[in-house]
Amino acid sequence: MLLATLAATVAVSACGGNNSRPRLAYEERPVEALYNTGYERLERKRWRDAIDYFQEVERQHPYSEWSRRAILMQIYAYYQDNAYQDAIAAADRFIQLFPGNPSAVYAHYMKAVCNWEQITDVGRDQGYAQLALTGLRYVVRNYEGTPYATDAMVKIDMVNDQLAGKEMAIGRYYQRGNQPLAAINRYKTVVENPDYQRTSHVPEALYRLVEVYVSLGLKDEATRNAAVLGYNYPGSPWYAEAYALLSDEGRRPEVAPEGRRESWLERIIPG
Repeated sequence: MLLATLAATVAVSACGGNNSRPRLAYEERPVEALYNTGYERLERKRWRDAIDYFQEVERQHPYSEWSRRAILMQIYAYYQDNAYQDAIAAADRFIQLFPGNPSAVYAHYMKAVCNWEQITDVGRDQGYAQLALTGLRYVVRNYEGTPYATDAMVKIDMVNDQLAGKEMAIGRYYQRGNQPLAAINRYKTVVENPDYQRTSHVPEALYRLVEVYVSLGLKDEATRNAAVLGYNYPGSPWYAEAYALLSDEGRRPEVAPEGRRESWLERIIPG
């Protein structure tokens, strides 16, 4: 996106290298030469070399139009080099120096994307997911109608699915540990939180509520959640499971499942 919007403004270059090589020696030279050399290195995917030249632009010509462009290029190069914290720092610098600039949306977007790229599996802390969600929502709220906002909305759905998955993982942990009330709270969060209601985890959350309520002898609650599951997801294997479970308890739901129960092998190897 950055290259599409900025490539037309100036011709550019690229550089490469590794973190252990010495920094670019200071030498006063025309700003166009520094910038274009950096862009040439960028095009050749020599990210660290490109960063060196863009930093020189910023150092030798601070607060200039060239410096503004050079910071944006640093964000992109750091991101491509998987140096996410450096990219975020460069984005923060741009936002601080040029808060009202039209390119500020790119800086905000890239901050969010850098956190989004670092989201780990649901078994780990979801701090990056929360940071990404905050940043993506900021872009959607403040830059509506831009391509960045459109992409941010897609990523928000993905982050919500991740966070809902985390709630499910904790709920299953509590359920296995014979802590049914704690498990219920986690499953209900997935079902009732508007941000999670469009995620892929809702059918299982409803089934788990049926399962836990049956284990507690609360068959009316189990039946009510099964009815919600059957009404909204009649073809889901989770409803087939809930239907079978309640049938064994003498509380067969009125609506028969449209789908079938998954085999144990399908649960281990989905798809």
